[in-house]
Amino acid sequence: MSSYDFNKIEEKWQKEWEKSKLFDTADSSDRPKFYDLVMYPYPSGAIHMGHVRNYAIGDVIARFKRMRGFHVLQPIGWDAFGLPAENAAIKHKTHPEDWTDKCVDRMTSQIKALGISYDWSREVNTSKEDYYKWTQWMFLLMLGRGLAYRKKGVVNWCPKCETVLANEQVEQGLCWRCDSAVEEEELEQWYLKITEYADRLLEAIDGLKGWPENVKTMQRNWIGKSHGTNIIFKVDGTDKELKIFTTRPDTLFGVTYMVLAPEHPYVKELTKGTKFEKTVKKFIEKARHETEHDREIKLLKEGVFTGAYAINPANNEKIPIWIADYVLMEYGTGAVMAVPAHDQRDFQFAKANNLPIKVVIDNPLTPHLSADTLKEAFVEEGIMINSGKFDGMKSGEAIGAITDWLAGKKVGSRETQYKLRDWLISRQRYWGAPIPVIYCGKCGTVPVPEKDLPVKLPKDVKFTGKGTSPLAASKSFVKAKCPKCGAQAQRETDTMDTFNCSSWYFFRYCDPKNPKEPFDKKKAKYWMPVDQYIGGVEHAILHLLYSRFYTKVLRDAGYSPADEPFTRLLTQGMVIKDGAKMSKSKGNVVDPDDIIKKFGADTARLFILFASPPERELEWSDKGVEGCYRFLNRVWRLITESKKQKAESGQQKADSRKIQQMTHKTIKAVTDDIERFSLNTAIAKLMELTNFLYEQNNMTADSSQLTAHSLLLLLSPFAPHLTEELWHAIGNKTFILNEPWPSYDPAMIQEDEITIVVQVNGKMRDTLKVPADSSENDIKQKAAASDKVIKFTEGKQLLKTIYVPRKLVNIVVK
Repeated sequence: MSSYDFNKIEEKWQKEWEKSKLFDTADSSDRPKFYDLVMYPYPSGAIHMGHVRNYAIGDVIARFKRMRGFHVLQPIGWDAFGLPAENAAIKHKTHPEDWTDKCVDRMTSQIKALGISYDWSREVNTSKEDYYKWTQWMFLLMLGRGLAYRKKGVVNWCPKCETVLANEQVEQGLCWRCDSAVEEEELEQWYLKITEYADRLLEAIDGLKGWPENVKTMQRNWIGKSHGTNIIFKVDGTDKELKIFTTRPDTLFGVTYMVLAPEHPYVKELTKGTKFEKTVKKFIEKARHETEHDREIKLLKEGVFTGAYAINPANNEKIPIWIADYVLMEYGTGAVMAVPAHDQRDFQFAKANNLPIKVVIDNPLTPHLSADTLKEAFVEEGIMINSGKFDGMKSGEAIGAITDWLAGKKVGSRETQYKLRDWLISRQRYWGAPIPVIYCGKCGTVPVPEKDLPVKLPKDVKFTGKGTSPLAASKSFVKAKCPKCGAQAQRETDTMDTFNCSSWYFFRYCDPKNPKEPFDKKKAKYWMPVDQYIGGVEHAILHLLYSRFYTKVLRDAGYSPADEPFTRLLTQGMVIKDGAKMSKSKGNVVDPDDIIKKFGADTARLFILFASPPERELEWSDKGVEGCYRFLNRVWRLITESKKQKAESGQQKADSRKIQQMTHKTIKAVTDDIERFSLNTAIAKLMELTNFLYEQNNMTADSSQLTAHSLLLLLSPFAPHLTEELWHAIGNKTFILNEPWPSYDPAMIQEDEITIVVQVNGKMRDTLKVPADSSENDIKQKAAASDKVIKFTEGKQLLKTIYVPRKLVNIVVK
């Protein structure tokens, strides 16, 4: 049994495709456009199987749509700025650009080896001047529209390395390099006012019909819009006031303690010089070494008493003020009124710290709730109790009534709040787009004029990992003249968060070589929005939210034809091996090069698509890879052998019809499956067709040619090299990608026979094969005449016969 020479075939056709510029895309066409985009990679040195899955999914869709008559754009590029390149420069004593370029070259060759139909003529690289010039232009656009501003913000500071650390460089509160305890420092930093678009971003989510529901839910939760009440609690014995925001003012009379975030500015003031100061300081230090995420998901919430008290404005009761790790400064006001009887998190904290619990909402179904009988917080709507004049009122009605009452006392007001915070974009790093701002002693903060862009990264920089931004050490970079007055001035030495680069790159693909503007509006109008976007679910919040924000700003400024960047979104699952996500640290990484070398690129593509539905996790299987390789060899033998037998046409026509029926059914099934991203089942249908054809030993010439053409066309998006070779082997001269997708004849997918289940009193007793055009009466008669059925109906009274068209007959007797 012969195997096909995948190395020779894949190298051959990759050269032919590149030579003919098969994948290059014109800026317009009479065909309807289809913009197919996978999230572009970070050039880390080598691709992994997660990349392969992403690219293969996108390529199947791109090839399928092109064959279906669309003018398809499928570009590729590099999200090339970022901290890893700078760390590599420090480690290997090289320049980030040199390291990045080597990674790009390596990954480019790997991607091309997969046969992905990318338009490489539109390649972008965010670390190159012709790209980051326009990232800087985007910043100036934001600044000019009042959406960029500077204020003090907290950063991680390593006192030993004397440098700012990114969050990922802080490991359990310690510097990743020297293990020193990380401190917090305040620095002037740049922010983008994404909160100004919070309502628009939230309201538009309902219109994202082609997005997965879980992603839309994550975005809604991240924006976190909530309607509630601001309530003022005075701090006993001081002139200070604590403002809290709550959506449950109906529980106000049940507040038994207050909780502040450890970072709250009042904490140090309230405990300074008291016996609680040392304990509080120790707890603050502990909490600071945990991430916000870790603090939120901890099952056991921890906290300490500050020694201070607040006054409940509802009943003037003194209540203790605690600090706890479950309250975050970033959300709300950093202060929470704790109602343990009616909030589960407060309930658990109160039980753990022996704090009082007071029921103020009774359960109408099981009344007389009490602190002694509560096993968990009662969080449903109920009847107000222990709440003064609001007793007896429904808790839902009390929300508004208590808010109005507090407003009358000038200690409360209605308010809408968001969890979303403005986007901190300053990075004290070298390898990023410099923020195009100059500071002048006379003129203040001055934007760099557009004609002077890009503000280029200097080369005279030493990468030590110490100090603030490496750019600050470059005299040639820092020294500048004020664009307004010409006086000596200084440049901003922070660079931009790399999310800025990835929040508009899909526009640049529409016009990637334009030196005069970020993109031509007419070209953007033709291509945007992206019709299909594909990437990991881990980017469901920040990248997608920032991209939506950028698009809306560009729309408002008259540059974007679209209000949303992505019409349809597919978030593929991770590739896992031995029960864990593939990673070098776990030693479970599968190198795509090894798979390609041993089995070929088509096998790698086919397995990664066949092993699991795209949106689910994929468990790696060596046996699965081998099975896909055997299938491709089976296709190779089927087509090459049928070519040899093509002239033998003296066979029975009945078999020819059976083959044609199976072919047309497969065309319909594979087409439908790809349209709904069920790529694994589409491949399964092609395997079924191949197996079926092997069972037909007497294929006619006509059926052989029809089926060979159809099988290769249907398989080509999944295994483009093998199918291209076989397509030409059976006499075709054109590239298979330029061929139209096969269509099916509805008449040919109708069954000649159908199988009818026969039941007696609901229990299956027989099955019948009958002509598909049989009448209901004929089917009922044949069912009643079945020997297997007669055994259960003979001598009994027939009550009725139920017929479900084309499926079953149920004979009811007694």
